[in-house]
This record gives sequence, C-alpha cells and structure tokens, in this order.
Amino acid sequence: MQGGLPGTAEILFPLRRTGDVATYDTPALVSRPKLRAIAPQKIAACFAEERSFGHDFLFVPVFIGCGAIFWFSLDTSPSFPVLAITCLIAAGLASFTKYRSGLAATACGFFALFLLGMLFAEVETRRVGTVVLDTPVTTTITGTVTRREVDARGDWRYVVRLAATEAPALSRPPEKVSLLSRGGGEPVALGATIRGKARLSPPSGPALPGLNDFAFASYFRGIGATGFFYKPPQTVISPEDDVRAGTDWLEWADMRLYGLRTAIAERIRNTIGGDAGAFAASIVTDERQAISAGTMEALRLSGLAHIVAISGLNMALASGIFFVGLRLAFSLFPAFAQRWPVKKISAFAALLMTLAYYLISGFAVSAERAWLMMSVMLIAVLFDQPSLSLRNVALSALVILALSPSEIMGPSFQMSFAATIALVASYAAWSRWRVDRERLFIGRKPAWMTVAQTAGAIIGGVITTSLIGGLSTAIYSAEHFQRVTTYGLFANLAAMPLMSLIVMPFGLVAMLLMPFGLDAPFLKVMGYGMALVIEVSREVASWGGSAATGRPHGWFLGLASVGFLLLALLRSRLALLGLPFLVLAFGLSAATAYRNPPHLLVHEDGMLVALLEDGKAYTTKTRPQGFVYDQWQRALLLPEQPVPPVFLKSEAAATTVALTKAKLDPEKMRAVARQMTVALRDAEPGIFTCSKGIWCAARAGSGEWIIVLEDGRFAGKACDIADIVVVSRRTSFSQCRSGALLLNRDILRRIGSLEIDFAGSDQVAVVGRLRAAIAGMDRPWSEHRYYDWKSGRFDHEVPDAVTRLLAAPQ
Repeated sequence: MQGGLPGTAEILFPLRRTGDVATYDTPALVSRPKLRAIAPQKIAACFAEERSFGHDFLFVPVFIGCGAIFWFSLDTSPSFPVLAITCLIAAGLASFTKYRSGLAATACGFFALFLLGMLFAEVETRRVGTVVLDTPVTTTITGTVTRREVDARGDWRYVVRLAATEAPALSRPPEKVSLLSRGGGEPVALGATIRGKARLSPPSGPALPGLNDFAFASYFRGIGATGFFYKPPQTVISPEDDVRAGTDWLEWADMRLYGLRTAIAERIRNTIGGDAGAFAASIVTDERQAISAGTMEALRLSGLAHIVAISGLNMALASGIFFVGLRLAFSLFPAFAQRWPVKKISAFAALLMTLAYYLISGFAVSAERAWLMMSVMLIAVLFDQPSLSLRNVALSALVILALSPSEIMGPSFQMSFAATIALVASYAAWSRWRVDRERLFIGRKPAWMTVAQTAGAIIGGVITTSLIGGLSTAIYSAEHFQRVTTYGLFANLAAMPLMSLIVMPFGLVAMLLMPFGLDAPFLKVMGYGMALVIEVSREVASWGGSAATGRPHGWFLGLASVGFLLLALLRSRLALLGLPFLVLAFGLSAATAYRNPPHLLVHEDGMLVALLEDGKAYTTKTRPQGFVYDQWQRALLLPEQPVPPVFLKSEAAATTVALTKAKLDPEKMRAVARQMTVALRDAEPGIFTCSKGIWCAARAGSGEWIIVLEDGRFAGKACDIADIVVVSRRTSFSQCRSGALLLNRDILRRIGSLEIDFAGSDQVAVVGRLRAAIAGMDRPWSEHRYYDWKSGRFDHEVPDAVTRLLAAPQ
C-alpha cells in the first residue's frame, strides 16, 4: 500500500459482497459484514423487486385456490356464516393495517383470499345441488334427451333429464342420468322425450384411498347416475310435438347449440372417416367417444392425449392462426392498414372466433378454461397490454375459480395451468436473457448469424416448449394417473408441427367454409394430418409407453405444487425457495414407493377382492373389472395380469342358488360350510377357491382365512370359519359373533374401498391396520352413500369393530 491507500484486491472484495460505493476508510473496508446483517436486507430487496413487478398479484388466485382445495378436502362442511364473517374480518384487518404494518396487512390479505376460496367452493356446491343415486337399481325411466354422443362401436350415450321413474318409482331420483344405448341404429333427436327400461348405478368412488373420486366430478357435472338401456329407448314425444319446447329460451338455445355441434361432428367424421375423422371431430367439437380404444391408448402412452381435448393448445392455435392470418390479409391493403388499427381489429375478430369455437365445443370444462385464457389475452391486445404474461394467466385462473372452483381438484385444470405457467414464465426468462445478450453485440450482425439464430430459435423453441410442458405436467400426471410418459418429448416434437402447419390451419378454413359447403377438400387435408399424428402416437407407444410411478405420498402434490409455483411465479432469488419443496416431495414419494403394499384390497362393491402375496395379486374374478384393477395396478405397482381363482365343479347353476330368496335348509348350509373349510385348509396359500356365484375363499401365507360371499345367507357360517368376511349383499347382522371382521354391502358403501394390513402371527388381532377411501366423509357428493331407501333416512352408523380399526394409528 502506498500513500495510505488500500490495494486493488482490498477495494474490490467488499464491493463484490455489498455493492456499496468505495471509500478509503480502511477499517470499514477490511471488516466483512456479517451474514446475519446482510440476509434481511437481501430478502427485503427481493420482496421489493417482486412487488415492483406486480408479482404479488400472481399469488391472489393461488391463495383462493388453496382455500377451495382445503374446503373440498374437509370431511364435513364448515359453517357458511362463520366463514363469511371471518373473511370480512380478515379483509378489514388487511385494509386497516395497510399503512401501519406491511407484513401484517399482507398476511391478513392472503388469509382473507384463502377464506374467499372456501366461500367460492361453498357457493358452487350449493348452486349445483346434484342428487346422486344411492344404490344400483333397474327401473323404467321417462325423460328428455339433452345430450348425445356416439362411440367407436356406433352405440349412443344419452344424457337424459328424468321426468318420471316406475317399477320401481325412485324415492330420491337424480335430475340427470347418463345412459348407454347399444345396438347402433338411428339416434334419438335432441329434445325428444324417451322411455325405456334401464339399469342405473351411482358413480363410483375411489378405487383405493387417495385415488380419484368419480362421484365428485359427476356431482359437479350434474350427473346423478350412469348406466345403460336394456334395449333402445322409445320416443314418446318428438321435439316438434313437445308443447313445452321453447318455453325456456336458455334451454332452447342450449339444445340448438348441441344440435349444431352434433351436426358438425357428424360432417367431419363422415367426410374424413375412421379414427382420423373421430380425432378431427374431437378437437373441433370435443366429441371423443368415437375414437377407438386402441388409438386412445396409443395417444395416452405416447403423451399426446392432451391433443384430444379442446384445451389451451387447440384454442391458442386456432385463435393465433386466425389473428395472424387476418393481419396478413389486412397488410395486403396498405392504405387501410395505415388508417385503421388492424391489430386490434384482428384481435377483436379472433375474440369472436374463439367464442364461436367455445360455443360448439359442448361447453367442456377444458374448452371453457382455454376460452377464458385466450379471451383475456386477446382483450389485453385491445388495450395495448402484453398478451403473453403471467398476469393474464392469473386473471384467467381468477375467473375460473370464481365460477367453478371445483375444477381445481381435477387433473385437467392442474395440468393445463401448470403447462401454461411454466411456458409463460420460461418465455419471460428467455426474453430477459435475450435482451441482455443482444446488448453485447455492437454493430450489424452478419447474415449467416441471423439465419442461424432464427433457425436455432425455431428448433430450440419447439424442443424447449415440449420439454417444459412435459416436465411441468409430470407432477400432476404422477398424482392422478400414477404414471408418466417416457417418450412424450419425441412424440410432441413430431406431432406439434403437424398440428400447427396442417391440422389446425386447414381445420380452421374448413370450419369457415362449412356453411357454404366448400369444406370437404380442407377436411381431407386435415384428416391426412390427423392420420399422421395417430401414426406418430402408435410408433412412440410401441417404444415402451409410460412408466408407472405408483401412488405418491399424501403430501406429494401439495409440496410439489408449492415448489413449482415458487420457481415459476417469482423472478428474484426467492424462486430458489421452491427447490427444497420439490426435493422433499419427490423424496417422500420415493420412500413411499418402497414401502410394503397392503395385504388385502377390497373394492367398495364387495365383488372384487385381491390378496397380495410375494409380488403377486390373487383375485376373486377370472377377469377382474379392468377399470378397477388398472387403478390398483398403477397405484401399487401390481402385476398387469393377476392370478385367477380356481373354481369348484358344481351341479347346480350358480345363479339359481345365489339369487333365490328362499331360506336354505340346514343340510345345505352345513354342506357349503364344509366346502369352504376344506378349500381354506387344503388350497395353496394365496389362490382363491370359488364356488361360482356363491363364495370364494383363500388362505393368506401368514395364516389368515378370507371368505368373499355373493350370497348373504351364508354370512353366519362364514363368520364362524374365516377371519375376514366380505359380503357384496345385505346381511341381517353387522358384526360377527365370532370376532371375525365383517364387511357387508352397507358397511362398504359408507366407508368405500379398503386396504387391509394383517397384524401378524405374533398379534392376537387379525387386522393390524384398515384404511378406507371415504370413511368419515359427509359431503354433498358422498351423502348418497348413507341413504337407506327402505327407511327414507340417512344412516351414518358403522359397526364399532370397523370404527376402532379405522381410528387406530396409521
């Protein structure tokens, strides 16, 4: 040091740490500031940066959504007045402390938003008020057809608004039911009143604890039962002869729109033909049932199933192509383009086109969400605001959460917004990086560099977009479907150019020309592009398809979502706080994947039971319900093919004994009891031995005896023999006197599907742990499980033995 001045290294070191202005006060320079003093300043600076860019607004829909999720996840509904009053108090405190304590105001504001989300959920649930069928029944229905859709076999599925039921008349009939009519033939006209004998069933609950509850989605769609007609229904009153037609203009408009939608879908399918035609119709009108099962499976395995639904991708391509095409058309007339704001005119026209697209989509949930998002972005163009921003995504989410907060519980909402948020956030980060990089270049770039950069940007953009979209939705795919696509990146890289350059442009032109009958050539080209997309999906699916992840940990979705949102919504270093949440989420799920599976699975209808031994699944059915077993297989990583039961040779027809209501003689009872005892004693451990239509019995490797009955009259004998008795029918008693665990139809209805862990040979009790899918839940979409049609009241009673097992530490 010369002249008392510090050296260069001594000056630069503190500047790199604090960014302060250099002084020649030597003691201050050489003393390093403590991390404890710097950290609060840096954190405050990061918060100030986020607030200056308006990122606090991005968390408004996040907290509203969290409130809705919390409300839907509760076992019982909280008091509406208490929620409303608490929300008003929190909002008042936030306003009162706004200029006194910023931290307190923020906390109160976010808490008020959380409560507002709960209120939105309560209001929607009360508004929907769907009556769900309580038990399967065969009855003759009379009602009006409000929806119809054809499937790949030519069968028609109708949504019928019930007017009456008879033989028997239902004491608690649902308002709308979804019924399949087999046999093809001419469909029933929309608005027609039909009559026919049908089998109605309530929507199924979760196949296992933690899996999807289909009754929840059915409740908020207004569908109270599903089923089928025994033969094609008869038209009682045609739409033309119905004197009530036209009395409700909203209903009339809805019917006409669905009629237009059906006509467009049939026109597309008939012009293109095959799966390509059904696929093309699905992305225009959202009628997906006509796509064959093989093609749908290939699309799922390849990661292209998102194309089938009218989602943000389809809506963005359609509106974007229309917007850009109209601007290019205006540019051909320079005088007009210079005099008028052609960009805003094109945006307004694209807004109308997007609305028309939504109206013919059948008001599907995914289409509604995509329409709202695109509308917000196009309206932003009208007001000279950036269209592609996280603020617009937040506005779209706010509208959807205010109107239909239940959508946040489904995979469609979660995956759609996850992909959109990730793509918009990545685009914003890339734009900032590009601006900083271009500042390094001084002067004019060579032509070859410009061409190379443009080509690289296009190719890199397609790859990056597919990669970001796949990674951002993997969290929700693992949670809801217990699998992720392994080669989805390659499938999307091959399919997206086909969708962007062939399918959507020609499909858009075809729709514009369809009223004039000039759409056929363009539909043919669109169909050619669809056929190529199907070929891509089949090729990629043949490589190995998707990878099963198993059922994630219960905290996986919440932790991973918090981590993802912090990474995507924040622009400062605070975004790095999301990494620990993601690491913890995946770590917990990895630990869960290696946990031993349960010993016994029982479906809520009592018909399908699986005993899990040594990596094998032994079931009570030769061909178990694919819909149920597939969920078990993905969630618990079970073998794709279970071990079937062994059937005894019986002289009597199975259904003759099982379905009769006559009282059995004691000798028959003793004979069946001897059969079950011999089967349990002599059969190979694990494998079920069955007398078709009457009983199945199996002995676990650890010694537990299980009997599954389809005839409740043998329940008493089964209780005296087995340790666990499952009965798919009503029984005259709810507990076994022998101490065996009895699970009859009424008990299973009230607690749902079960996972059972055996206690082990060193324990007195047989069952060590019992986990139920919906035990203790009393919500509007599950209350039908407690309704007893004989007494006309809701019965929540569960036997004490079952209650104790459910309350035991898990």
